[in-house]
Amino acid sequence: MGRRHPFAVPLMAAVLVSTGTPTGAVVTEEFIHQPYTVRAQPDESLRQAINAATPITVDGRRFHGYTRWNVRWTFRWWREASGRCTITEVTTRLRVELQLPDLQRATARQRAEFDRYLPALSEHEHGHVQFGRDAARAVDQGIAQLPAEAECATLERRANALGHSVLRDYVEREKRYDQSTGHGATQGARLKP
Repeated sequence: MGRRHPFAVPLMAAVLVSTGTPTGAVVTEEFIHQPYTVRAQPDESLRQAINAATPITVDGRRFHGYTRWNVRWTFRWWREASGRCTITEVTTRLRVELQLPDLQRATARQRAEFDRYLPALSEHEHGHVQFGRDAARAVDQGIAQLPAEAECATLERRANALGHSVLRDYVEREKRYDQSTGHGATQGARLKP
């Protein structure tokens, strides 16, 4: 499960990295991993324990993993001697928040099931992370490659419209990803009832 929107959360761990792309564009990435604690009771299934512990609910449904990403961009332009405006610099930032369960108390059976489940759930959520990375690079490269415009205001509108269009496209791709994987079930992220 993954969605994109601005958010504010307490930071548990943050890592900043820069990802270079073939065209020389650089996207700054902030990655926040915020696990939630699961303490399973011996008489409950792992699914019941995680369902009871998860803070993640979307449209009334509970999810065990969640990825939020947000792309922000700024750019600079320059009016050339000819009077045309051209993009001279693009700064793109990607912020990713990833939530996954952290099993702290469990029986040996529950622990073994969790150890099989978590890598599949993590793989699915990292697919959402990749959508954020791809969207950020596409915004960065797209704005950097815009042709010069006669009016600077037109160039600004085109750059921002391109950024928003790219994000809408990646939101739709991400929805199809969740649909095609059953929110990770086809990737092995499923538990017994």
